Amino acid sequence: MRIKSTLMDQDEMDRALTRIAHEILEKNRNTDNLVLVGIQRRGVPLANILAGKIERIEGQRPLEGKLDITFYRDDLSLLTEHPIVHSTNLPFDVNGKTIVLVDDVLFTGRTVRAAIEALFDMGRASSIQLAVMVDRGHRELPLRPDFVGKNVPTSRKEFIKVSVQEFDGRNAVELGELEE
Repeated sequence: MRIKSTLMDQDEMDRALTRIAHEILEKNRNTDNLVLVGIQRRGVPLANILAGKIERIEGQRPLEGKLDITFYRDDLSLLTEHPIVHSTNLPFDVNGKTIVLVDDVLFTGRTVRAAIEALFDMGRASSIQLAVMVDRGHRELPLRPDFVGKNVPTSRKEFIKVSVQEFDGRNAVELGELEE
């Protein structure tokens, strides 16, 4: 795997996340019933950044949670004998909430499907919306994000790497190519 180009640097990611925060508020009018749920791993810090931006705009921080979808994946048996499980922490009742799922990259849609199934097991949200840093196409399921930082058409031989400060020491979006 090799990186071909940087698609977004820290400033560009910050501007995209600010725009997404405004779009979330425009669509939902306020933060009264709004919760942001980051999909483990990189969706969690992105949800945290969005919550901070919404707080600066609206004066009230939305509730936040983090969701591990490991055991909801349809390819779990293909991944590894001992999957890495991260924590799920939803410190609120899901019932009746407007949930914005936050993830780094939308590709086939299978991660989002797994996240929705996990949320269904926890209650009945009034609505579930999706915010992603990058939509790279190649959907296998009929899913579409509500909020997108950047649309990047890719080939199947390419990959998108979203780096976040919390895990990678920097914020960036890069396009790479799988080596044969």
